[in-house]
Amino acid sequence: MSHFFCANLSRESGEDIIGSAPGHSIYIAIECPQPWSAKALESKGIPDNLRALAEKVKQSKQSVRFLLINSSRTEPSSGTKVILCRKKEGLADGYIKREFEANEIEKVAPILEKYLAGEESGAEWVESFSKDILVCTHGSHDKCCAKYGYPFFREARAIASEMDLRNVRVWEASHIGGHRFAPTFLSLPDGRYYGAVDTESFKSILLRKGDIHCFNRVYRGWGLLPMPIQVLERELILQKGWEWFNYKVYCNVLAETYNRTLTKVELFCKPPNETPLVYRANIVLDESRTLHFKGSCNSDKESTYFKFAVENLHLVEMSPVLDAVG
Repeated sequence: MSHFFCANLSRESGEDIIGSAPGHSIYIAIECPQPWSAKALESKGIPDNLRALAEKVKQSKQSVRFLLINSSRTEPSSGTKVILCRKKEGLADGYIKREFEANEIEKVAPILEKYLAGEESGAEWVESFSKDILVCTHGSHDKCCAKYGYPFFREARAIASEMDLRNVRVWEASHIGGHRFAPTFLSLPDGRYYGAVDTESFKSILLRKGDIHCFNRVYRGWGLLPMPIQVLERELILQKGWEWFNYKVYCNVLAETYNRTLTKVELFCKPPNETPLVYRANIVLDESRTLHFKGSCNSDKESTYFKFAVENLHLVEMSPVLDAVG
């Protein structure tokens, strides 16, 4: 048995994990008991009609991410909970989240198909105001998510319980990407990704207080923004502190070189009850920090991981475009 763990190599290499958060227009998280297959939707608990729907969505090129979730490996579920998060247009601070529960998992696919087509689905929708923490524990996909993800899931669930955070739900989740950052999790409905997290940084993220500089180590980025521009957002988090998480944001790419080594961007920011702000910056390829190594425990060859840096970050006068995206 191989003793290679991609998460260990990433940490030993000093990899900066910012700019690694994938972005999707819609997240669909479906409650499904363990075990999960390496390809989540091939798991025993997934019915054929749900697999067929996922394949249909894939062929349509829609930006939809299907995930499996589970809150406990020992307590049976009374039904199948489904959490849906849809990207907001214009200025946003996260996704629009709704959920429903089906008494049988076979009934989930017809509801989702109508939802994705914009039709009346017949589901009893619930507006959910909870924060959902989806910790990747998908060990059959990559063993780092079992070695580091599952113990962290148990710690995270205990922390939320001990702190009596009744609006926080902690789930095991299938592959969310970035297993070399294990333990890694996706926070919904804001859509931010974190990695290499520990108990102290997790408490800070939940409560939005403490040392903001932990984001230099544990923040993968915000799925609402393109990956290189996530580097810029982290710069503003470090400047603004925890108050940044109350801002609504919209990104506009002004110019981009053909090989994406230089991108000029505007970031429109709306603090609550305050004057909107517009930042401009250049996002440049930082070859000195670009890495080459195996990014997966199952990889047999090295991959290249490009890293980006922020240059010429400055505040400009409010743009009329801001009114159009609000």
